[in-house]
Amino acid sequence: MDDDDNLPRNANDPLALLIRQDLDPLSVDELDQRISLLKSEISRCESKKSFAVSHRASAENLFKT
Repeated sequence: MDDDDNLPRNANDPLALLIRQDLDPLSVDELDQRISLLKSEISRCESKKSFAVSHRASAENLFKT
């Protein structure tokens, strides 16, 4: 399995563009800011995932026979 298998399929996908962005021109401060923003986005995604898993479990539990 190639590393590219985990990348978004659409070349215009925001994540694909983010991953392919050249980091060389960025300063250390800009890299720190980028890392902070990405960590915040990861946290937001994890919260959404946790909610979705919990919501699904609740729905499945409700409709158990």
